[in-house]
Amino acid sequence: MENIIEIKNVSFKYSSEEETENYVLNDLSLNIEKGSFTAVLGHNGSGKSTLAKLINGLLKPDSGSVEVLGMSTLDEKKEMEIRRNVGLVFQNPDNQLVATIVEEDVAFGPENLGLPSDEIRRRVDDALKKVDMYDYRSHAPHKLSGGQKQRVAIAGIIAMEPQCIVLDEPTAMLDPKGRDEVMDAIVSLNKNSGITIVLITHFMDEAVKADRVVVMDAGNIIMDDVPRKVFSRVSELKAIGLDVPQATELAYRMNAAGYKMPSDILTEEEFIKEFIKKYA
Repeated sequence: MENIIEIKNVSFKYSSEEETENYVLNDLSLNIEKGSFTAVLGHNGSGKSTLAKLINGLLKPDSGSVEVLGMSTLDEKKEMEIRRNVGLVFQNPDNQLVATIVEEDVAFGPENLGLPSDEIRRRVDDALKKVDMYDYRSHAPHKLSGGQKQRVAIAGIIAMEPQCIVLDEPTAMLDPKGRDEVMDAIVSLNKNSGITIVLITHFMDEAVKADRVVVMDAGNIIMDDVPRKVFSRVSELKAIGLDVPQATELAYRMNAAGYKMPSDILTEEEFIKEFIKKYA
């Protein structure tokens, strides 16, 4: 598979008067394959959000390189093209909504690209349909629920027709219903539209839906594998302050109590099936 993002030996620290300030990222390398769905986990301060901004070019590495479709984020002439190809969605959708009508908000990006009006119309309608918000195109964004607002924010990125979307804890401020709405949209964009997804999250049930889970700690990548293998390492994850999916946790506790269960269970359905098979 072709890599859409290549991060090579990147180190980064935020500017400070203290010359001894620790680096947020330390000699980090990571490739993201085109069309993949990668979840990035780590406790606060692990470097997740910094990584997201480096991928999009909002931040530049102090050393090493970040390339998007072969373009270096250090090349100022490529900045706009990189940001058009890698959209960035933040926690708070209110910070990304700029217009008073939903469809006008989604049109903001394509208009800035100088596209003709019929192409803007096509992109706006297509983007809103992909996040199931087309019926709300004439609504005021401030009257929408949190989940609906975030889906509109995502539609605004989709309308730019990026090849990759990086989402920095997009469901952190949402209730469970809003979280489900946004995750359904994200999964659909990856599976049905082929958009590369990099999801930074602290919700383990969201990470389970990814093809790959990357775990960060103190600016380093300490795990990188499919969800089933990463989450089977319960003790190691707990040691760095991370949780695991609820079904995985329950299987872990049963094993500790002497009841044998597979260590790589991820979902409630898998747990119930195994429990019935062994103990019913």
